[in-house]
Amino acid sequence: MIWVVMGCMLLAATLVVAWPLFRRQRRLTPSLLTAVATVLIVSAVVYSRIGTPVAPEAPATIDDMVASLAARLEENPEDLNGWTMLGRSYVQMQRYPEAVAAYTRAVALESASNAQTLADFGEAVVLSEAGQISDRAEQLFENALGLETNNPKALFYGGIAAIERNDRALAADRWEALLALAPPAEIQEVLRQRIAEWRGLEQPVLSGESSASNAAVISARVSLAAEVAAKIGPNATVFIIARDPDQPSPPIAATRRMASELPTTVTLGDADAMIPGRLLSGFDRLEIIARASTSGEPIAQTGDWYGEESMVISESAAVEIVIEHEVQ
Repeated sequence: MIWVVMGCMLLAATLVVAWPLFRRQRRLTPSLLTAVATVLIVSAVVYSRIGTPVAPEAPATIDDMVASLAARLEENPEDLNGWTMLGRSYVQMQRYPEAVAAYTRAVALESASNAQTLADFGEAVVLSEAGQISDRAEQLFENALGLETNNPKALFYGGIAAIERNDRALAADRWEALLALAPPAEIQEVLRQRIAEWRGLEQPVLSGESSASNAAVISARVSLAAEVAAKIGPNATVFIIARDPDQPSPPIAATRRMASELPTTVTLGDADAMIPGRLLSGFDRLEIIARASTSGEPIAQTGDWYGEESMVISESAAVEIVIEHEVQ
């Protein structure tokens, strides 16, 4: 769990630093990459100081620890965790060609079956090639998304790769999926701005200036059928989505809960809009879908469970949804 939390924090920090530079320079320049690497290095150093239960009397330098790990791997070249750790360390130290070599070994040991390793490998390739998303790096991100459609790093870089080849629709799709993973609020603002730009919608304003109301537009009472609750367990992610029946994608608004929180009443308002310019208050008819995902992916997968109801806002702003149907 700690690595999941750290990963989300690092992604948030990376986006905050990287996007303003990318927006201004329109490519992943060395200055942008240096800024990103600095965030990662500082984060790693902070964790090494705070997260280690017992500090050694004579702390080794990062160079010493990495050299020791590299030497150990020469004696034990089948150590998968060691190669991935070495790759991360080399990225933090801006030794990108060595990071690429380390991830090459890790991917080979995993037979290219781990999405996160592929995404990390792709990032190392981008960094080693002066910020250019080459065909090799792009293919690694594509392979990662093929294995795990909601991998945050692959969605981030995959969106940039799509916009670089002028595929705005795909770029927006991928960053919408990243937005659906509920990153920190400041990251959501950046994602919404870029998605609106790529969709050709009116540009949103930043927090503190938003005109979107926090008042509830609709209310949904969401519950699980007893047999479904027994099958999916309490840790399944439940996505509650409001969409336009005439244009289901992208959703108008979305939020998420855990299965353990159900039954519960969920309210959605204009502040929950996925895309600025498409507000709940602007629609007369809505479809409300509640979907339980054991994989945590925002895109429906076979084996997920769902319930849905249609509503006419002028008649009622409340709806009851029971999750009882399986996605086929």
